Amino acid sequence: MTDTATFDQMLAKIETGQGFIAALDQSGGSTPKALKGYGIEDGAWADDEEMFALIHGMRSRIVTSPCFNGDKVIGAILFERTMDGEAGGKSVPALLWERGVVPFLKVDKGLEDEADGVQLMKPIGGLGELLGRAKALGVFGTKMRSVINSASETGIAAIVKQQFEVAGEILDHGLIPIIEPEVNIKSETRGQCDEILLAELKKALDALPEGRRVMLKLSLPAKAGLFADLVAHPACIRVVALSGGFSRAEACVELAKNSGIIASFSRALLNDLKHQMSDEEFDASLGGAIDEIHSASVA
Repeated sequence: MTDTATFDQMLAKIETGQGFIAALDQSGGSTPKALKGYGIEDGAWADDEEMFALIHGMRSRIVTSPCFNGDKVIGAILFERTMDGEAGGKSVPALLWERGVVPFLKVDKGLEDEADGVQLMKPIGGLGELLGRAKALGVFGTKMRSVINSASETGIAAIVKQQFEVAGEILDHGLIPIIEPEVNIKSETRGQCDEILLAELKKALDALPEGRRVMLKLSLPAKAGLFADLVAHPACIRVVALSGGFSRAEACVELAKNSGIIASFSRALLNDLKHQMSDEEFDASLGGAIDEIHSASVA
């Protein structure tokens, strides 16, 4: 269970730590793609249990690697099954915090079909129970994702409203929410989406009751520095960026243009890791990716 002293230590690490947050939260739908990237082809598993065992093996290998520690990785976002699992003989959240890495949990259940230019989150059944379990396991915060495909003012307002409503419930449980309204970087109206989202997020942050604070996970903006007001907002603990389809090199270049924003990359972190690698090769490849993303995060 996260006691107050530990929570305060985790908060300080996230708020001021010189590093980035690793996203290790591929869920059911994206697991086969993640495994394929890792060099395990479709057909290597007979059912979902075997598939999840393979992805857990990959994540265990990452979090137990000598280079995966709080020096450069200040947090990690976990899939529910990873949170409930073990690595190195310990519960994953406990192992992470022992290494100085703050554990977060992905709580959303995926996306609704697109309407009004956006994809809202599906209802999150059993959220209270999940949050209670996460807190008991020493998890610090949560993450939930929606997607913005076009510059619809009403659609983007609806996304922000839904995100902050669920964030309220997460805060009530003593956890810190990461709000992720992802702008599709392939959108033809990407720049306008960024501007509308910025205005809506500022309004929502301004409206938070005194003492309530959240984190934001955003697509890298088309215009560098656009989110400076969010980075500086007293109700925002930290702004982190997703790679959103950019290669690691591209994402790092874009990230370095945005002062005060740190990475929370998934694919751009894990891209080069392969199941077939020796431990030495695996650790060297992961270490190289961590160094590259860390440099861009502190630029």
